[in-house]
Amino acid sequence: MNNMELPFVRDMFETIAPHYDFLNRLLSLRQDIVWRQSMVKAMEIPVNGRVLDAACGTCDVAIEINRQKGAEAYVAGVDFSPEMLRLGNSKIKSAIKGSRVQLAAANAFDLPFNPDTFDAVTIAFGIRNIADKLSVLKVFHNHLKRGGMLLVLELSTPQKGLMLDLYLFYFRKILPLVGWFFSKNLKAYRYLPASVLNFPGAVEFAAIMREAGFCDVQWKKMTMGIVTLYRGRKKKGEV
Repeated sequence: MNNMELPFVRDMFETIAPHYDFLNRLLSLRQDIVWRQSMVKAMEIPVNGRVLDAACGTCDVAIEINRQKGAEAYVAGVDFSPEMLRLGNSKIKSAIKGSRVQLAAANAFDLPFNPDTFDAVTIAFGIRNIADKLSVLKVFHNHLKRGGMLLVLELSTPQKGLMLDLYLFYFRKILPLVGWFFSKNLKAYRYLPASVLNFPGAVEFAAIMREAGFCDVQWKKMTMGIVTLYRGRKKKGEV
């Protein structure tokens, strides 16, 4: 069992961190903002709810949770890239006054929190970088309170037709060149399309979520199928 995030990915993100937000906006035509807003809107937490944002990166999700759910929501952001967390911490200080956001450098398989702690767990554009998806989903399940929600936002591949042809051309030809031009890291932006194309389809990933213990698993495709939002719950009677 490989209970580690892909080891070279941390070094890759450390390198591209200064350009990460800019390239996310540019390469997605700013749709990444809309996708995160949709994920947080789908989140159901109580007042003063506790949220774990895994692979939090530069903390866009944490900031959006604060915006939509209010300053009373507590967000624990974890990431294995110290540079991403440094940039995220600066963004939080600028965007949020008196927030309840705390950041920690941590591996998703070894979280510094007690079980049954969170009302929701989110991970946006991060789970494809984790080799053992079933095991990490079990970790997330263990850290949720009974009845808590898991929300996974991930890039996906359109099924067929002209959209698929255009998507593959953009992903394989245009995106790596644009990413390299600004970040000077061609490997990172070749890895991105490969990781998306190798990610399980919606039916398969939903089955992995159920195997990890989640119930009421649903998914919603957005922007002509290039992004999928998955939702699941920990059973209310489960410990």
